[in-house]
Order: sequence, then C-alpha cells, then structure tokens
Amino acid sequence: MKNTPLFDPAGIIYQQTRTAHWNAIAQKRDQWRGMGRWYHRRLTEIYRYLINPNQRVLEIGCGTGSLLASLQPAQGVGVDFSPEMIARAKKNHPECEFHLADAHDLSSLNGEFDIIILSDTVNDLWDVQRALEEAHRLCAPHTRLILNFYSHLWQLPLNLAQRLNLAAPMLRQNWLTREDIDNMLRLAGFESIRASQEVLFPLPLGGLADRYLVKLFPFREFALSNFVIARPAPQPVANPSVSVVIAARNEAGNVKSIFERVPQMGSRTEIVFVEGHSRDNTYETIEREIPLHPETPSLLFRQTGMGKADAIRLGFEQATGDILMILDADLTVPPEDLPRFYEAIASGKGEFINGVRLVYPMEKEAMRTLNFIGNKLFSMTFSWLLGQPIKDTLCGTKVMWREDYANIAANRAYFGDFDPFGDFDLIFGAAKLNRKIIDLPIRYRDRTYGSTNISRWKHGLLLLRMVAFAARRIKFV
Repeated sequence: MKNTPLFDPAGIIYQQTRTAHWNAIAQKRDQWRGMGRWYHRRLTEIYRYLINPNQRVLEIGCGTGSLLASLQPAQGVGVDFSPEMIARAKKNHPECEFHLADAHDLSSLNGEFDIIILSDTVNDLWDVQRALEEAHRLCAPHTRLILNFYSHLWQLPLNLAQRLNLAAPMLRQNWLTREDIDNMLRLAGFESIRASQEVLFPLPLGGLADRYLVKLFPFREFALSNFVIARPAPQPVANPSVSVVIAARNEAGNVKSIFERVPQMGSRTEIVFVEGHSRDNTYETIEREIPLHPETPSLLFRQTGMGKADAIRLGFEQATGDILMILDADLTVPPEDLPRFYEAIASGKGEFINGVRLVYPMEKEAMRTLNFIGNKLFSMTFSWLLGQPIKDTLCGTKVMWREDYANIAANRAYFGDFDPFGDFDLIFGAAKLNRKIIDLPIRYRDRTYGSTNISRWKHGLLLLRMVAFAARRIKFV
C-alpha cells in the first residue's frame, strides 16, 4: 500500500507560501518587535505555570525558540518549517535542539516526550488532524498536549494591528473554535482534559485584565487566546499492583474488619497502616492482626509527625504498589467499593480517581448538615479553580498512580504545606500535573466505632485559607 502523499498540489502551494512568509517575518523581527511582545510575555507566564521544569518538551512550530527555552526543559526539541526561524533558534538557544521539519511530517523525530506544545500553530496548518496524528506518534501515556490558538472574535482587531504595523502580519487563518479542536483531537487519538481562555488585554498595563478579569464571566468570552490541554486516548494497564494506605488513629475497633473486607486487586494488594498517636490500642491491634492474615501483605508504621496528611505521605513513601489508594480507617467508605476505583484507573478512564459522597443519599449519621453544606460549597469553588468537575473535595478515598504521586511530592513547594487533611495537596498536585480527574460516587456510611477526628470550625477556616491560596496559585496565575 502506497503512503498517502503529504500534500496535494494546492497544499504544496499553501506550504510554500507560508514558508516564505515566515522566513520574511523572522528577518523582519531582527529589527522590529511590534506590540506582540506583551502577548508573548503573557503566553510564556501561562506555559511556565502549566509545565514544570526538567521535562522532555517538544514544541511544534517553535519559531525562534524563545518559549521552549523559557520552560527550562531537561530536553527541549523544537521544529519549524521556516529555515530562517530555525537558524535564529539555534543561534539564540544552543541549549535546545532544533529541527527543520514540517508539522505534517515528524518522521525525523524519535522517542517520546512529556509535553508537546502547539502555540499559535493550528490556525496556520493545512491539515490539523494530520499534524495532531504526527504528534500522537511521539506520545507516551502520560504525555500532555497543550495548544493555544486565537479566538475568532479577535480577527478584526488583529487585522487592524497588522495594518498599523503593530503586529506581525498573518496569512489567511483557519480560525478554529474550541469545539473544532476538541473534535480534531478525538479524530487524532487524543482526549481533551480541560480548556481555558487567556489574555484579555495584550498590551502594556494588562496585568489586572489578563490575570484576573479574563477568568471571570463575561470577560473570559472576549479572551484573545484559547488554551486546550489533552492526553492520548487512554489505554488499559494490565494487572497493576495496589497499595491501600490507611491512616489509623483511635480505630482499634475497625482493624479486624479492615483485614476481612479489603479485597484483593490486581497482581498484588498490600495494606499499609500508619498509626498516629492513638489514645486506644490501635497500634497493638494492627500488630496482632497482621500475622493472622498472611494472605495479605501488610506494613505498619508509627507516625512521628501530626495530622492525616503527614500519615498518608509516610504511607505513600513506603508503599510498593503501582496504584496508591487511600482508605479511611473509620470504614465510612466501604472497602468493597475499592475495586471500582481500581477499574477506573487501570482502564485509563481517569488518572486521579476522587471519591464522591454527595451523590447518593447518606445514612442518617454519616455527615452532619453543616459539613454537608460546607462540602457542597467547597466543591463548587474547587471545580471552578481547577477547571475540572470536583463534586466532593474531602472524601478520604482517593486513588492515583505511584509515579504521579512522586511528581506531586517533588513539586509540593509550589502550593506550600498547610493542608492538614492531605486531600487538597493531592487534588491540587494532580491538577498542576494536568492529570485527568474523575469523580466516582460511593455510598457514605455511618461510623460503627469511635468518633470523627475532624474539628468542623478550625478545619473549615483552614479550608477557606486554602481556597484563597489556591486561587492565587492555580486560577489567577
């Protein structure tokens, strides 16, 4: 079977015209900057938030390489079809690798990348689907594809700026909508994770508008740039192992049930207990039960720090499973529900599975009314902050890949360390990694032993502080 030609005659003329155009733009920019520098400065700020340093980054349509170099990649590779652009990129950023290549044919590249960028590229392409399919060949399951492209609403202002020589001239554009891109991504084997609108005032003194107003309705509808983050369409992982991490404080009466009720999942299921300063004999009870259940590999640690977050971190650091699960020792989330979490993550439906208690009716004493209302309000707030639906932020059962947790821990300093629960540390970290977050409804049960360790008012105030802090570090960046 013959290979499909890269371009038909019309496509060849299209590409030749654009190559000549961007060569001329590269030469013009040697002496001219225009007003576009304010726009590109804001784009760089956004990409530096979305992409952590020291990753393998590919930029398709890299121009002179400034954006790629600013991301501090461990391996930075840029491709562009303009010889003049590539010549300047190689000269200005020798720390990165640049190739003269067409986005429609990346056969000269090999390997996999953590991040693939198409910044203001798709609106200029002859065949967007084919370019995305070429990018897909260079993806690993964890790769994130990040695109930004102009909004059609800005066609007239941009044309005016070009006529006044304030912006680089553009040839006829595709002017794709977010829906168009979402469809193209599906056709090319990708799945959109989230989208946002950025840059409201691409001129000096635009900080207030670009950082704050553009995040709010109705201002976001007038943004210049659409951003879309996508991942390769998920593929199931065969038989991964599991670690169920349980922070146990004053839970001696539940220990036997935990061993009896936690199901076997994947190739191996271990239970990791972290006992934290109990007033009862929780530690001794776990120690006594472990040899009575030799079929379940189990680990037991004494917590030296304070709080559930500290306990879960210790358990995660000691866990050996491919998948990390949190199960509250009070058993208000039934252990029998854990296989559903396992299936959701192992199948690829999500990369961070978040338990939700607020869908099904609860047993009478499972959650106090004020706690329920507070959780509803916080879930609405954090769904807006993260750009992904989060219906219940404080359900203790959360599931993720151990590799993703390692990356969350490595970048924990970005948000700070003031979450006593650990829930927001993990949710924020997963969102910062651009992981696909999926809510999984469960039926929340009454406690059968002990009393809650949560202080409603003290911890509620801490949550409000976290909302304000997260808004600065996630939404208004």
